[in-house]
Amino acid sequence: MSRNTDGIRQNTASGYELDDFDRKLLGVLVDDATVSYAELGQRVGLSAPAVHERVKRLRRSGAIRRTSALIDPTAVGKPLLSFIHVDTAGWCKSQALLAIERFPEVEEIHSVTGDTCLLLKIRTANTQALEGLLAHLYAVPGVSATRSYVALSTQLERPVQPGITESWPLRDELDRSGG
Repeated sequence: MSRNTDGIRQNTASGYELDDFDRKLLGVLVDDATVSYAELGQRVGLSAPAVHERVKRLRRSGAIRRTSALIDPTAVGKPLLSFIHVDTAGWCKSQALLAIERFPEVEEIHSVTGDTCLLLKIRTANTQALEGLLAHLYAVPGVSATRSYVALSTQLERPVQPGITESWPLRDELDRSGG
């Protein structure tokens, strides 16, 4: 059944098949969404009007969901990045639990498999603010436990990339070396 019955946004295919030009356009837009249609056209080898039509189609299809600014967490006073596993007694997608999205510190909420129910991505000012958010989480009916992981540093953080890896050179190299 493909109908969404629980009010949670699902990852769905748009029905629009991306070609190489679309992927190139998306690649440029991921790096800089303010680039002009003329510049986009120069970078991917299309005219500005053709790029404009493709970008409109990508928006209509849902391939481009929205355009937003990436804010430096330190600039807004939220340098502490944490991931929280939330265990629940019962259904983890209850309205009470999903209401935690109202806290601006909660950047992402994922329903996951494994030994936990939800995985949260959190940014706070410090450990005291994280502790306060955890207190709010424990006040939610059904939350039975949490496990918090504070990121010491980040090696890679990026938006969704439009490219597709056809082969894995590192894997091929490991196969050849016997690793």
